[in-house]
Amino acid sequence: MAISSVRPLLTVKRVIPPVRDGAVARAGPVGRLRAARTRLTVVVAPAGWGKTSTLSGWAADPDEERRIAWVSLDESDDEPARFWTYVLTALREVSDEISEEPLRSLGAADVSPVDLALPVLLNELATATQQHVLVLDDYHVLTDPRIHEAVEFLVSYLPPALRLVIAGRADPPLPLARLRARGDLTELRAGHLRFSPDETAALVSAVAGVPLDADAAGAMWKRTEGWAAGVQLAALALRADPGRLDGDDRHLLDYFAADVLPGLAPRQRELLVRSAPLELLSGPLCDAVLRTTGSADVLAELERADLFVAALDADRQWYRCHRLLRDALRHEAGADPDDVLARAADWFASHDRIDDAVSHLVRAGRTEAAAALLTETAQPWFFERGAAATFLQLGEQLPRSVIGPVLGHTLGYAAALCGRQERVIHWLDESAAGVRPDTELAGWHSFRAAALCMRCTFGVPDADPGLAVELAREALALETAGGGGNPTVGLALGAALVRDGQFDEGVAILLPLWRRDWAGWPPWLVLQVAGTLTVGLVELDRGPECDRVARDAAPVAAVVEREGREAATPGLAHLRTAEGRRRYREADLGGAVESLRRAAALAELHPRSIMLVVALVYLADAELACGDRPAARAALARARDVVDEEGLTGFAASRLAEAEARLGRRSARAAVRSGAVLEELTDRELSILRALQGTASQREIASAHFLSINTVKAYTKGLYRKLGVASRQDAVATGRELGLI
Repeated sequence: MAISSVRPLLTVKRVIPPVRDGAVARAGPVGRLRAARTRLTVVVAPAGWGKTSTLSGWAADPDEERRIAWVSLDESDDEPARFWTYVLTALREVSDEISEEPLRSLGAADVSPVDLALPVLLNELATATQQHVLVLDDYHVLTDPRIHEAVEFLVSYLPPALRLVIAGRADPPLPLARLRARGDLTELRAGHLRFSPDETAALVSAVAGVPLDADAAGAMWKRTEGWAAGVQLAALALRADPGRLDGDDRHLLDYFAADVLPGLAPRQRELLVRSAPLELLSGPLCDAVLRTTGSADVLAELERADLFVAALDADRQWYRCHRLLRDALRHEAGADPDDVLARAADWFASHDRIDDAVSHLVRAGRTEAAAALLTETAQPWFFERGAAATFLQLGEQLPRSVIGPVLGHTLGYAAALCGRQERVIHWLDESAAGVRPDTELAGWHSFRAAALCMRCTFGVPDADPGLAVELAREALALETAGGGGNPTVGLALGAALVRDGQFDEGVAILLPLWRRDWAGWPPWLVLQVAGTLTVGLVELDRGPECDRVARDAAPVAAVVEREGREAATPGLAHLRTAEGRRRYREADLGGAVESLRRAAALAELHPRSIMLVVALVYLADAELACGDRPAARAALARARDVVDEEGLTGFAASRLAEAEARLGRRSARAAVRSGAVLEELTDRELSILRALQGTASQREIASAHFLSINTVKAYTKGLYRKLGVASRQDAVATGRELGLI
């Protein structure tokens, strides 16, 4: 199922933070960053070491000629679709050699970024003439392993036109040792970021307005050990009392609370203390949350005074207080932090930032209100914007006690849109546990029917199509018991029957629904039904009816292709499969091969393995009819891999066996080789190649390597390409011949 790929973004998070007026030039670390040409640069140090300010100083350096894309990360970005939306948008904004296609590809349901969006990006960068750097600041806030896997994939295949800089408080969970050994890693750590005595003197003089002689600067440097935040705090303390150069044994943060805060104007102190729970600050937000006026002026004053409030954009609309100081400020007397967060949620909601509103309600402990807001805005705000992954991420932060059956069902739907089959099942189970006889779901007569319909469509693997049919039949009976009912249940049953090879009954259900209602459906549903229906019709050899349905759907398919939304519309692959088979049967062999190659490529992007096998078998027949036996063998070898890996039975497996018999089973699984390895395998590819020697499935290999199944599939595609093979068996054989395993 496809949803628009437009997601709500904060522009300020994609803006390079401006360099503070009077900032001390950091020649050492900036020079190291400017000279770095390795695939990955990590800037790792604890809080307060000046990571962000050093990076922004480097980005503003006129000697840095590369185009720099920047993403400032926070906890809300700990979800793959949101993370990569920010990354791809940031890259697109700084380069005219990166198209919108990678970003559009994120809108494809069930498709991991490593399957489509990142390969598209890497292909575009491979031909780019400009040099780019992507900066990911505060990377340590991310915990989702799917993000780390995809970033590792990106680093593994980076072309020369892009380099990656990651900044955070801890090493990113990437293969740093391997990159270091290969010379692909540049590192800046606390030792590189440490202020020198001269830099310490310059910063203290700039902040405190007190010149330091060499001895005083040396003493200050020893006391702070060059820690940027410590130097800044000491300078503020010195500004408050120019006579005190030696300090005492209190922790430097105590100076801020005991000596700096009391010296502030009352409105400056009030804003800092009361806004401490907020990650981002703006004048209008603080006015609303603190129930005051003039906050924009106060924030500007605090930034000019070097009081740990940094502007996040050149227009000085958004600011951030250093997290280190926010922690200290929370101990000061101020407003109830939960009330502050709740009022911030109201402000974000009134400004159509529903995701931020829900996030603040969760942080405030107002989880019932958060659940209600999620339920109310699911379709009109999240799903219409393509933010199903964000919806799922926020919902999974809620305690189970506030998630009723309707919200649980909606979270299952969001999981389906994201291709998270295991979470679909989880949330449907959770939802079912709370259902009462009077539970209602908008648009449905029966809540249980809606749940069964979703389960049979998204929660049953293709290896068990009979179960999907059974669930769909039960859903249809429940939904239509009193007459009428939601038409979706009929579509679900018809599609399940076609996937199970029960073409007569499946077509008998789908064709009347198509003739009666299709003109009012959204594009993804038009192509989903048309694709499934035409495959059923072509299998029944009802060619003219298949052609009529294809003609009806052609304008919708053309719009989808013109707008580059093919990957977000799984039904398009099925439609092109049926059209290709019709051309084959009409003896248009060239047209059949062209259509079916495209259909098979599109089908690879989606989890309907039955339809992928059908497309590959049809393609093999067309290739063989054109006399290209190697291409036919390759198609059948790929189909056999899918059938064996997914444990498929039924009509798809039967069609494959028949095609293999026509071509000869042994030759169908023979190697399709292009000679020696085209380029060096990465360490990750080699480890997966070794695993392919055994009997472990790709899911088992993924588990053993702590990777997702999609990431393993992406690496497998890469090593197949490099080895010039089309199947697992051939990859192992070629690897052994070349001495790789």
